Amino acid sequence: MLTSVLRGLAAASLAVLPVVASTPAHAAETLPVAEAVTRLPVDAESRDGYDRDAFRHWNRGDDPADGCSTRNEVLLAEAVEPPTVGPGCRLSGGRWWSYYDQTWVTSASGLAIDHMVPLAESWDSGASAWTAERREAYANDQGAEASLVAVTARSNRSKADQDPAQWLPPAAEVHCRYVAEWVATKLRWNLSADETEVAALREAADGCPEQQVSYEPAA
Repeated sequence: MLTSVLRGLAAASLAVLPVVASTPAHAAETLPVAEAVTRLPVDAESRDGYDRDAFRHWNRGDDPADGCSTRNEVLLAEAVEPPTVGPGCRLSGGRWWSYYDQTWVTSASGLAIDHMVPLAESWDSGASAWTAERREAYANDQGAEASLVAVTARSNRSKADQDPAQWLPPAAEVHCRYVAEWVATKLRWNLSADETEVAALREAADGCPEQQVSYEPAA
């Protein structure tokens, strides 16, 4: 009899427990760029031990069955006029808009796929502590449109591994977009920024009151 009573009390206590809604582990966020800058972890950067080969790219892309590398998948996704896809995912024709320098490009060979936050910069900002698998995921990230950008080879060379304190796109009208995408990428991958970088981002954000930052933390 006592056992039955105790079981009844336990069941009753469980029935009145409040239901707690779970929060998605990787919830997307949209916020003003000035606020987004304040979310960046601030830390000193170190290039010690950096090797570009620590980031495997380009891999077989999001769809290994299509025979295209990440590079070509990005080119296909960003084409304003789609190219013809030949054997081995060889691209011919097509048309692209390089937003960094506001230039039309009509040959895939004239384009580079820019890592919004360069591989060396990501290493400086936290990727040095990642596994090889996570670095590969970063280097081939197609989960966010801002992560990889098809731009003219010359603008990609001009940018190199510089952060926004050192380099902004030559087209001044896209600076707000660029800064927002830089911050979004760092937040997505939980990368830090040094004090000089943060100061430059804050200054840029002051001139972009309407600019929003949207990002979803990487798995």
